[in-house]
Amino acid sequence: MKKTFQIKANTEGYLFRKNVFEKKLEAGIHKFWDWKNEIDVITLPLISKLLNITNQEVLSKDNIAFRFSFYLIYKIIDGDKFLKHFTLDRATSFIIYEAEQRIGIISQIHVKNIITNYDSEELNDKRAELSGLKKEILNEQLSEYGIEIEELDVRDMTFPKSIQDLFSKHLEAKIRAKSDLENARTAVATARTLKNASELMKDDDNIRFFQMLETISKIAEKGKHTFTIGDLNQITQTKK
Repeated sequence: MKKTFQIKANTEGYLFRKNVFEKKLEAGIHKFWDWKNEIDVITLPLISKLLNITNQEVLSKDNIAFRFSFYLIYKIIDGDKFLKHFTLDRATSFIIYEAEQRIGIISQIHVKNIITNYDSEELNDKRAELSGLKKEILNEQLSEYGIEIEELDVRDMTFPKSIQDLFSKHLEAKIRAKSDLENARTAVATARTLKNASELMKDDDNIRFFQMLETISKIAEKGKHTFTIGDLNQITQTKK
């Protein structure tokens, strides 16, 4: 009896004869004589897969309870190691499901151990530090399964409403303080400029003269006035 196995694109087949691994099969159609029904093929994905871990509850370093979600992208890099850890008398989809359950549990513990080292306020301020979540350490744990984590990051964090309100008030206070500081700096700079200007005008005859002209112009705008500019004795002698 001849058996036909289809290995889809982006997958790799593992041929077992009498429940013993024999060889790998590339994508394509493969036919084998199997008189005693002793051949079976398991296919594993060659591409990366996304796994979402949602609604995890944890305590921060300052004992604030909150929930978070994260995602990871993993890839089977060693099919031989991978298959040694799972029961192979089921469909591939069930094998992958069991593998993802193990990956999920291991990664949850890993991420929680990282997040619990931060105070609740630090989790907001130092979000960038969480990027990657030390995936190298997680990969050391998963290497025995022939699995590698390519990407790992937090998706979102949800704090209780009361804590969110406190964060909001704290942020508002910080913004207000920053605005007040900028206003104070502007006031100091303006005062310094005015002081320098007054010092400059105090000993400058030309500036005083122009100030006097400006004052005369303002007075003249309000009605008819007679102004005498200069030494009065010199003006009298000139008229004579």
